[in-house]
Amino acid sequence: MKEMITLGVVCLARTTFDFGAAKELWAGIRRDLDALENVKIVAHKDLVFELEDAKNAAEEIASARVDGLVIISGTFHLGHLALELAKSVHAPILLWGLPELPYNGGKIRLNSVCGVNLNASNLYKSEIRNYYVTIGNKIDENWVDAIRALKVLSHSHIGILGYRAHGFFNLSVADLTLYQQMGILIDHYELSEVWNFPASEEAIAARTAQLKNIFDVSGISAAQLSKVATLAVKLQGFLDKYAIDALAIRCWPEFAAEYGISPCAAMSLLQSEDRILACEGDVEGGISMLMHRAVGAETPFLFDFSQVDFEQDFALFWHCGVAPCNLWDGRCVRSLDTYFAGGKGVTADFVLKEGEVSVLRLDSAGGKYRVFLQKARAIPMEKELKGTYLKAKFDEPVRNVLDKVIQHGVAHHASVVYGNYIEPFRIAAKIAGWEVIE
Repeated sequence: MKEMITLGVVCLARTTFDFGAAKELWAGIRRDLDALENVKIVAHKDLVFELEDAKNAAEEIASARVDGLVIISGTFHLGHLALELAKSVHAPILLWGLPELPYNGGKIRLNSVCGVNLNASNLYKSEIRNYYVTIGNKIDENWVDAIRALKVLSHSHIGILGYRAHGFFNLSVADLTLYQQMGILIDHYELSEVWNFPASEEAIAARTAQLKNIFDVSGISAAQLSKVATLAVKLQGFLDKYAIDALAIRCWPEFAAEYGISPCAAMSLLQSEDRILACEGDVEGGISMLMHRAVGAETPFLFDFSQVDFEQDFALFWHCGVAPCNLWDGRCVRSLDTYFAGGKGVTADFVLKEGEVSVLRLDSAGGKYRVFLQKARAIPMEKELKGTYLKAKFDEPVRNVLDKVIQHGVAHHASVVYGNYIEPFRIAAKIAGWEVIE
C-alpha cells in the first residue's frame, strides 16, 4: 500500500487570458485528483488571480501541513502568486503547465507553459530549488510517489538494534547529518531487549506450525526451529511495542554466539509480512527499503553484489538467507539450514522468483547523500547455493553497473523490489538535492 500523503493544490490565472476555460479545466482536475490512491487533497477552490487571493490560499494550505504543493498555471499569471505560496507553504513544489487549447480568434488562450517558465525562473533565482515541472492534462504520478518517498523519511520511526556489523564501517551513519537532511532521528536498542522480550507459548506454537508449513525444516533441530519461532514472536512484539517502522539489526556475531541462532530465518518470515528489517545494522539500507515500500513496492529486501559474470553478463544478488520467503520461485525447495556460524546460522534457503526488479540504495559519503538506481530482470536459475538469491540481468552490461558501484564507493547492500520503481526516486533526488548514480 502506498504511503498516505496530503497535497495542497492551487490554480493560478489572469483575466487577460481565457480564465473561463481554465476554470472548467480546474474543475476536472480536482475530480481527477480526488481519485488518487492514498492522497488527501487540500484544494483552494477558486482560481487565484491577485496577490490577496494567493495569501488566502497560502494560509489555507499551510494550515493543513501538506507534504507537497501543486501550483497549476491555469493561464499565464502574475509572478507574485507562486512566490507568495512558496513563502508560506514549506513543501516540495510541482509546477504544472496545461497543454494549450485550440486558438480562438487568433489569440493564445492559456499561455500556461509561459506561466510555468515564469514561476520556475522566480523560484530558481530565489534559491528555491525543490520544484519539479510537468506539462500535461494529468498530474505526474511519479512526482506524487516521490513525495511519498520523501515523506516516509521524516515520519517513520527507525531503530537500530545493537550496532552495525563488525568491520562494516561503510554502513555507519552520522546521526545529525541524517536528521539535518531528512528529519530522521535513530533510536538505539540493545540486542538483549529483543532476546529478553516476552513470548507466549501459544504464539511460539503458531509460529512453529507456520515455519513447518513454509519451509523444509529437516535440516535443523527441533530446538533450533523453536528458537526461530520464538525469535519471530519476540521481534514482532518488540516492533509493535515501540511502533518501529524499520529496524536495522546487528545480526552477527552476537546473535549466534549468545542467543543461539542467527536471526536470518525469523527475519525472512517477518519480512514476508511487510516488516522492514535490515541486516548487519544497515540503517541506510533500511531507509532504502522504507522508500521502496512508500511508493507501493511490495516486500523490499537487501542483497549483496556477490558475483558478477562478465562473459554471461549477469550478477548474483545473494545474501545469507534473509529475503522474504513469499518471494520464492515456486520451484525449488524452501528450506532452513545451518550452514554458517558453526552450525548456528539457521538461514532461509531458496531461489527468488523471476521478473523485473528495481534497485535502490540511499547512501551517504562525505556528509552528502546520493541514490543508486538500477533496473534488472531476475532470470531462472537452479538452487545451487545456501542462502537466498537471484540471477540478475541488467539493462546494460554488468561490468558497467559494477564500475558505478565501485567507483562511487556505494555500500555493498541495496534494496531490491519486483516491478519498475525508478522514476519517483530520480524526482525525489532532484527535490532533495541528492546525486543520482545510475
